[in-house]
Amino acid sequence: MIGNAVLSSPIGLLAAIFLGAGLGHFIPNVSAAEPRERAVFARAVTTIRANRTCFVDTLQVTGTIVPKNEILVRTDREGLQVSQILVETGDTVTSGQVLARLRQPDGQRNAAEVDVQAPTSGVIYAASAVIGGVTSPGGQPLFRIARQGDMELLGETPVDSMAQIAPDRPAKVEIIGLGEMNGKVRLISTSVNPTTQLGQVSIAVGDNQGLRVGVFGRGTIELARRCGPALPLSAVLYGPGGAIVQIVRNDRVETRPVTVGQIKNGEAEIREGLSEGEVAVARAGSFVRDGDRVLPVPAP
Repeated sequence: MIGNAVLSSPIGLLAAIFLGAGLGHFIPNVSAAEPRERAVFARAVTTIRANRTCFVDTLQVTGTIVPKNEILVRTDREGLQVSQILVETGDTVTSGQVLARLRQPDGQRNAAEVDVQAPTSGVIYAASAVIGGVTSPGGQPLFRIARQGDMELLGETPVDSMAQIAPDRPAKVEIIGLGEMNGKVRLISTSVNPTTQLGQVSIAVGDNQGLRVGVFGRGTIELARRCGPALPLSAVLYGPGGAIVQIVRNDRVETRPVTVGQIKNGEAEIREGLSEGEVAVARAGSFVRDGDRVLPVPAP
């Protein structure tokens, strides 16, 4: 306690004011009733909140575009010649439309012509008919039609991945020159190539007019979708015991083991050990340890 004699002197009064100001700078502003541990130094750390994010398991297949339903157009008449062709490859035709006309070989010009009609509507994607060509029921089809114009990607995938695929699973198909389009798994082969151990998967992509039979494509099949807590990859620390995150609860650090799933765009899927909304140290291991008192500063 500063004596009255000292305070009565101007110099002593100034000394007392200076001394009091200095003490106020170094002594924490803690009331007598507040626990002493509240005065312990707390390091400021940047924190991040675990937000709900959806992660998708995918499988990629590569292959070529083929007709979903292929219709072969032939004639049952032997030895007729093609006299007229009325359509071209790429044309859209309707059921019953005349595609070509046939006649008896030269020397029998008075014989009636025979019309070759489309058995169904669709798109002609290949034709072998030529003027003067002779038809045969067992020969090459005159025309090949993709029924309704529907196409699909016929891709291949390793045998160990086929069990993960199911019909009607959504997919994305990327075609050279056309970009990405939506599709879905239509068919999964029940057999595999014994040499390559690859099985076939058909992904329906509809009747896009830009699709061409035989063009190369890449399909991405969605196997499963999970939505749950996620953190930036910087918040996950890997140690001898596995992955951990440093949770901040009541201004103290709590080290917690977690199970990490997929990593996408710098975010880690936390399958176990963390709930949505919990706050974690944005940079795991940033000079803090389990039990340390911290001053959480939310990341921008």
